[in-house]
Amino acid sequence: MRTVQVIGVGAGDPDHLTLQAVAALRRTDVFLVVDKGEPTADLAALRAELLARHVPGPYRVATMPDPERDRSRGLTGEAYAEAVRAWQQRRAAHYARVLADELPEGGVGSFLVWGDPAIYDGTLRILEGLDLPLNVVSVPGISAIQALAAAHRLVLNRTGGAITVTTGRRLAREGMIGDDVVVMLDARCAFAGLPDAGVDIFWGAYLGTPDEVLVAGDLAAVKDEIVAVRARERARKGWIMDTYLLRRR
Repeated sequence: MRTVQVIGVGAGDPDHLTLQAVAALRRTDVFLVVDKGEPTADLAALRAELLARHVPGPYRVATMPDPERDRSRGLTGEAYAEAVRAWQQRRAAHYARVLADELPEGGVGSFLVWGDPAIYDGTLRILEGLDLPLNVVSVPGISAIQALAAAHRLVLNRTGGAITVTTGRRLAREGMIGDDVVVMLDARCAFAGLPDAGVDIFWGAYLGTPDEVLVAGDLAAVKDEIVAVRARERARKGWIMDTYLLRRR
């Protein structure tokens, strides 16, 4: 049977790799890479650095294209979910083809995923749906949530309290659900539309990388600064990954 490892490689710092992740890298025969094109070339360079640093022996890399995804602004609810499902189905077809062609029976293939495979990453879900006998192994990693907390020297939970982890899309629709809300995948700065009295924000982009940028303070006072910094950095690099905590005082 083929073994496929989904390895969390952290939020961007090469030192985020755990010893478990390093061992998994060294077991790998074929690294399975989704090519997202030139805008994320620096992420590909970081992945190459991880392999050069931690994999002493020979290995192969099998690349597959990332299919187009419908990112229309008007998509909400079931229409949005269906667009994501259709995109993942196209990805699944590429996964199945590459695994069948590039990974022999008894071999070990690995996907390297940013952060942790269990937090807003679809690789495990896609692999579960493939019509191939696979031994799937998930290797946890340091997530952007943990990197954000470390960068701002935060304890995410307050005594006896809960943490909500949500998306920008849901934040825009539902508002703050709870007093401590971590927001990921916010392409449209949903925080800027919140009733912001008595709320602090702790924001970070490119966490764990040399390009890391942080802003924190009263939401009403700093939200315009974050919107401007985010637009500037995205224009400079061609992509952005950011995460933030909203905390009600």
